[in-house]
Amino acid sequence: MDTPQPIPREPVEPRVSAPAPIPNVPGVVDPPPPGPPDPARRWLRPAHFAARPRLHPWEIPTLVVVILATALGYATVIVLVAAGTLDQLLLGALAFPLLLFVIRGLTYASPRVNGVQMTPTQFPDGHRMVVEAAARFGLEYVPDAYVVLGNGQINAFASGHGFRRFVVVYSDLFEVGGAARSPEALRFIIGHEVGHIAAGHTSYWRQLSTIIGMNIPVLGSALSRSQEYTADNYGYYAQPSGAPGAVGVLAAGKYMLSAVDFDQFADRATHERGFFTFLTNALSSHPVLTWRAAALRDRTRPGAMLLRPRQIVRGVGSGNVVAVPPPPHPATLPAGSLPNGIESPPRF
Repeated sequence: MDTPQPIPREPVEPRVSAPAPIPNVPGVVDPPPPGPPDPARRWLRPAHFAARPRLHPWEIPTLVVVILATALGYATVIVLVAAGTLDQLLLGALAFPLLLFVIRGLTYASPRVNGVQMTPTQFPDGHRMVVEAAARFGLEYVPDAYVVLGNGQINAFASGHGFRRFVVVYSDLFEVGGAARSPEALRFIIGHEVGHIAAGHTSYWRQLSTIIGMNIPVLGSALSRSQEYTADNYGYYAQPSGAPGAVGVLAAGKYMLSAVDFDQFADRATHERGFFTFLTNALSSHPVLTWRAAALRDRTRPGAMLLRPRQIVRGVGSGNVVAVPPPPHPATLPAGSLPNGIESPPRF
C-alpha cells in the first residue's frame, strides 16, 4: 500500500501591516495647494524657526564656554590639591563621573518601579504622541515614557541612562481615564521633552562635561535657557497649535489654561521691563514664561536670552507673523472707568 504523499503548499508570505503615516505638522510642512494659484491668497514659506527644529543660536557657544569652565574647575582642584593648598578630600570631586552615573541610574529606576509606563493600552494617547515625535525628529528608537504621580505639580522631563532615553510626564497633565485635558498642549509638551533627547541634551558625556560650569550663576542658567528654547522648537514642530495651551497650563494650571489669552500674555514680554525682570530671567534655568510665549508666537527669530523682546507681532506659524503697533498694557483702563474715582497705577 502506497504511503500518501503530502500535498505541496505555496509558501505563505507573512503579512506585515503598513505603518501608520506620521501626520503633517499643521501650517508647517503642508505643501501649497494644487492647481492654479489663487490671486486672493498668498502662500508664505515657513518662518526660520517654524520649519525643521533648529538649535537656539546661543546653545553651542554657551555650551563650549561651560565645558571650558568645567575643565578649568577640574584642573584647578587637581593643581591646588597637589600643591597642598586644599585638603585631599577635594579629590573626591574627581568621583563626579561615577556619581553622575549613579544619579542617572536612580532617576531611570524610579519611574520604572513607581510609575505607569505609556503603552498602546496604558495612556495610549500619550504613547502615540511619543512615537510620532520620535519618528518626526528622526530618532532610531522610541524612548520609554512613564506617567508618575504629580500631586498637583505640572511637570515633565527627559533623561537617560546608558543607551536608554526616557520621558517622564506628571499625572496632572492628564485627566481621569488617561485622556489629556488639552491634547494639543500635551503633544507640544511631549514633543518638547523628546526634543531634549533628539538635541542631545540627555547625553551622559554632555552632562559630565558641564557638571561644574552649569553651577556658575548666569552662565549655567544661560545654557539651560538656550536648551529650553531649542526643545520648544521641537515642541512647536510637533504641534504648533499646542503652544498657547502649553504656556497656559504652565502659567495657570490644567484647569485654568483656557482662561489665558495667549496674545495678551505674550505681549507682556514687551511691556514688563526693569532691572529685576531682567535679573529674574538671567538667573532662571527656563526662559520666563512671557518671553517664552513671545518666542513661540514669533517664529522669525530665536527666543530672547537676556534682553526682552522689543516688537509685538501677531500670527503663529508658517512665517505669518506681522508686526503691529504696540497696544497699551493689558491692565491699563481708560480714565474714569473705575469706581470711586480711583485710577490705574502707572506701568513701568
